[in-house]
Amino acid sequence: MASAIGTNWAGNHTYVASALAKPSSVGELQGLVARSERIRALGSRHSFSDLSDTRGVLVDLTGLPPGIEIDEEASSVSVSAGTRYGDLAAALDERGQALANMASLPHISVGGAVATGTHGSGDTNQSLSSAVRALEIVGPDGYLRRLDRADPDFDGSVVALGALGIVTRLVLDIEPGYGLRQDVSSGLTWATFDSRFDDLTAAGYSVSMFTRFGDESQNQLWVKARVDQPAMASIFGTTPAPTATHMLAGGAVEALTEQGGVPGQWLHRLPHFRIDFTPSRGEELQSEYFLPREHAVRAVEAIRRMSTSFRHLLQVAEIRTIAADSLWLSGAYGRETVAVHFTWVQDEAAVRVALREIEAALAPWGARPHWGKLFGFDHAALLAVFPRLTEFTRLRDRVDPDQKFGNAFLDRCLQ
Repeated sequence: MASAIGTNWAGNHTYVASALAKPSSVGELQGLVARSERIRALGSRHSFSDLSDTRGVLVDLTGLPPGIEIDEEASSVSVSAGTRYGDLAAALDERGQALANMASLPHISVGGAVATGTHGSGDTNQSLSSAVRALEIVGPDGYLRRLDRADPDFDGSVVALGALGIVTRLVLDIEPGYGLRQDVSSGLTWATFDSRFDDLTAAGYSVSMFTRFGDESQNQLWVKARVDQPAMASIFGTTPAPTATHMLAGGAVEALTEQGGVPGQWLHRLPHFRIDFTPSRGEELQSEYFLPREHAVRAVEAIRRMSTSFRHLLQVAEIRTIAADSLWLSGAYGRETVAVHFTWVQDEAAVRVALREIEAALAPWGARPHWGKLFGFDHAALLAVFPRLTEFTRLRDRVDPDQKFGNAFLDRCLQ
């Protein structure tokens, strides 16, 4: 029997929730939470597992007024959790303001991205969650509370997987608007990657490498540089792309933000994709692992050595850097981080076999999985790489003792 609520973005998970609610006010949401036995927020459906599902009520937050409130003097913006990053970015840009970082997709909701530790790229850029100054959250009793950076529970409450309640609003750091250009080149060799990794990631404000772990000539280097930085030109022995280049073979280039070194505003360069097009391939699965920067080159080498076993499933992999933060469940908690992201074909059974092999290869390097994507880590494996996981579980048990916001995903991960 088909679910009336449907599936996630990738189509690999069908929601089992009993109902989908779309409150039009915070007061309506508070009442709904107070009288529900089980309830969770849905987000933009971009998680690739049952992370956002529940046997109870799912809540679509897009019915709440976006209420984007910009405070230029305080360098902050207050926004509803259901607002898409692309819409927030447009509102900020109209006022000459900006976010320091964005993810590859501007389509995702602010609340969902923050709750799962989603990120962009850049040696000095932290995860999107690190921009949070304060959040408002409806707890299991329906009471609306506010936490900010001065609260002792704050670092455990930002990347919280929806386990502590339903976040309704967030206050984020902003800064004056800035310009970027985006240069794409091909032919990055593994010898250059291994010997000049730090130079590569410092080549721009936000840097990505795309690879299929096969022909080196297909390796792509994407550099998003501030307009006041030196031009990338033909560095690292790579060849500048003569036309717009997709990271996926046969991908629609019109869906990409402008390349070729053409200057543009931050919101039109930081994401890889335009908000008015289907992002990436659409038909795909994703997984991602966060590695300590000091071990990244050796860890990527370990993946390369075993890549023939999964290459037939791989559409592309992306390698990015993330600055350390203090958020308990962040992939970059307490360490400078390199993220290796995998875009897979839609064969979940085969992909999960590949993930077991990849996770075994990465285990010596302390890899952490991205919460919103596919992974095979059990509770014991998560405990080994997220040093504050036990404290987070205690926080969850204190805030939500009856696990009103619990689900099967949290049962597996938190025990």
